[in-house]
Amino acid sequence: MTHVLPEWLDPGPWLSFVKGARAGDVERAARAADPGPRELAALLSPAADGMLELLARRAQALTRRHFGRTVQLYAPLYLSNYCSSGCAYCGFASDRSVPRRRLAMGEVEAELAALRRLGFNEVLLLTGERDPQADFDYLRDCVARAARLFHLVTVEAFAMSREEYAGLVRAGCTAVTLYQETYDPARYEELHRWGPKRDYAGRLDAPERALAAGMRSVGLGALLGLGDPAADMLCLYAHARRLRRQSWRAGVALSFPRVRPQAGGYEAEFAVGDRMLARIIFAFRICLPEAPIVLSTRESAEFRDGMAGLGVCRMSAGSRTTVGGYLDARPQAGGQFDVSDERSVRDLCLALDRRGLAPVFKNWDSVYRGAGAAGGELQ
Repeated sequence: MTHVLPEWLDPGPWLSFVKGARAGDVERAARAADPGPRELAALLSPAADGMLELLARRAQALTRRHFGRTVQLYAPLYLSNYCSSGCAYCGFASDRSVPRRRLAMGEVEAELAALRRLGFNEVLLLTGERDPQADFDYLRDCVARAARLFHLVTVEAFAMSREEYAGLVRAGCTAVTLYQETYDPARYEELHRWGPKRDYAGRLDAPERALAAGMRSVGLGALLGLGDPAADMLCLYAHARRLRRQSWRAGVALSFPRVRPQAGGYEAEFAVGDRMLARIIFAFRICLPEAPIVLSTRESAEFRDGMAGLGVCRMSAGSRTTVGGYLDARPQAGGQFDVSDERSVRDLCLALDRRGLAPVFKNWDSVYRGAGAAGGELQ
């Protein structure tokens, strides 16, 4: 299978500017009234590394303007770790020797109730790639049950058809998160060794299908460490801008996860340190000031505290990356990746409060899912 990078996604014209930008270019980009790809390239350049304080101040001002002094909290719930794909970097890949499990519907409801008792009003439902043990029908039924308890239900799973996304919308799903992982076609083919996820174009187009099906928001991202970070970030920016133009009523959120230790032992081939990740977050806040930026518990407590309000406005809290896990607090093997920030929901809220930030558990009402999705639809 040969993957081809679409012309609209090609980062080539700006990569040379990333390498050649000077301090003056960075300063102009940080203060630009209508930044575009040239400004993003300058902010991603090595020249920006010595100007992090300037970028942080600008990012903080834009974050406060668009999101106030708030951080929206959500919880991920892993429904299944069965997987039919062979992603080299993932703890759920089908060749990993990890215990496989799928939550029964009674367990799904119990886990959802446990998260609701913690105060969450937003839940992210996750599975591996499409598998007979966890297919579309299973996921749709889980969404319907989640929609009865949560105002905002997001799914992070396999790429689907437009008709399937429409079925999730009817069941009460409001958003889909789908990372391209890396936008480099050659790296993508190398890392996705077998399974349905090898379809580069089918995955790239999935967020567009989801929005066309009536999904109100999509989450995009690239897994930092898999490919050249500057190239991947320029492509991510182009992808987000394209979707915002095509579906201007919908939301586009952004995430910047880094490779974490996982079953299989894959190590990042392109190191992204804390300073570079901070620069990436600041750059995207400056160039896409209205886009929600998400930071998960992949990152350390110290880094998350430092980024809260400086670009980041959404965070996961109290996360478990094993299937279920909220009713059984004992350490469990077989997670998709190792959690770095292991604080409780309460401890994270206290940390945000100390920084003058308000943790928000609800800024969405389920009535906006539409009459057809009220309460969720079981089929």
